[in-house]
Amino acid sequence: MQVRSASDRASIIDIEGELTGASEAELMSAYEAATRPGTRAIVLNFTSLEYMNSTGIGLLVTVLVRAQRQGQRFLAYGLSDHYRQILSLTRLDEAIGIVDSEEAAVAAVA
Repeated sequence: MQVRSASDRASIIDIEGELTGASEAELMSAYEAATRPGTRAIVLNFTSLEYMNSTGIGLLVTVLVRAQRQGQRFLAYGLSDHYRQILSLTRLDEAIGIVDSEEAAVAAVA
């Protein structure tokens, strides 16, 4: 996972490969790196996601809760139709702002 700054208000975490229980330490470390003073939003980039299981979804919930406690918005883009449907079925799409692109995510934070 890579962490980069999208603006002075938003950090992007690039999810690559699989998001499973084995990804927990890496995701939590990426979230910590993404959270810097003034960060108002965490954006997850799923364009390189190959696989996510139920434990991976649980990790998303954990990071979402941490972001909410920090008063940060939580956005995502690059989700396949399959994973969009899963987030809809689990109603996570009500808490995670799903957008179509990085540009849309950055604009939503501005």
